[in-house]
Amino acid sequence: MMSLGMNFAPKGKPNPVVKKGEFKFAALALDHGHIYGMCNGLIEAGAELKSVYDPDPLKVKEFIEKFPGTIPAKSEDEILSDPEIKLVASAAITSERCTLGLKVLAAGKDYFTDKAPLTTLEQLALAKKKVKETGRKYMVYYSERIHVESAVFAGQLIQEGAIGKVIQVMGMGPHRLSASMRPDWFFKKEKYGGILCDIGSHQIEQFLFYAGVKDAKICYSQIGNFNHPEYPELEDFGDAMLIGDNGSTHYFRVDWFTPDGLQTWGDGRSFILGTEGFIEQRKYMNIGTNDGDGHVFLANKSEETHFNVSGKVGYPFFGQLILDCLNRTENAMTQEHAFKAAELCVLAEMQAVRISGK
Repeated sequence: MMSLGMNFAPKGKPNPVVKKGEFKFAALALDHGHIYGMCNGLIEAGAELKSVYDPDPLKVKEFIEKFPGTIPAKSEDEILSDPEIKLVASAAITSERCTLGLKVLAAGKDYFTDKAPLTTLEQLALAKKKVKETGRKYMVYYSERIHVESAVFAGQLIQEGAIGKVIQVMGMGPHRLSASMRPDWFFKKEKYGGILCDIGSHQIEQFLFYAGVKDAKICYSQIGNFNHPEYPELEDFGDAMLIGDNGSTHYFRVDWFTPDGLQTWGDGRSFILGTEGFIEQRKYMNIGTNDGDGHVFLANKSEETHFNVSGKVGYPFFGQLILDCLNRTENAMTQEHAFKAAELCVLAEMQAVRISGK
């Protein structure tokens, strides 16, 4: 079977930050395969997956096969009312993620949702209000940065000053469509939010992080359906240009045109330009080779280096998130950052000019 981005679920080395049983969480709403990667990351960091609920018993059965020992809950409320559960991980239908998140926060638990965390500005306002009221976390699985070793390593290089001040981030996030394997909601814009809101959220979040941006303006954005008329609400191409509050710029392109002959679901790349050098990431593959994933290329004043970081860097976000939930800190990701990325991807979608298709 050809690999799909929706089944992206990296496995790393266990690196627990808590003792066994100290941090229990549950999985709720299994509409997207990213829930497996989310749970993998938390378990490797020492969290205990206690229970799972989804109205579809087949999804629950498949989930428990992957995570043996997980208790199948009888209802959503059973999870929300369980005093042992500190965090709820969820990959609901994109347009329903906010509604579920509000319930989780109201129940006194932290929320960890798949990206995009919401699809409208109205949902964003509700989420911000509920976070302020409850003091709970509404965290987001921006997996292309937090669960990709090349992306983690690039961030470390930037923080060490390897390329000076970041002045531009360019990102490309191609994905394989495999339409016959997708659920119906995937093709309804009201449900998935549009391509710039959906997979574009990865790119915008990386720009904010790498360039140290607190806010940004959408200079332009475009969407189109070039080759899938049978799915009129699908956007198979999108791109956008942003400028950050510190003057740095961002261009990204996302699409559903990964060809069947490619060895993985998408040749994800990023190019980060600094005042003293640049970094390229070839995240999932090095095309035309069998070199695997995790490639980082660095050039600066002192070196020109190709790093293969697969299996060497790990995924610190998950341990940081667990400790943030226990200590009420913000080391994994600030709430402001998580919401700003969500806001900008919604705005990019809202402002987008359609360049192909009806």
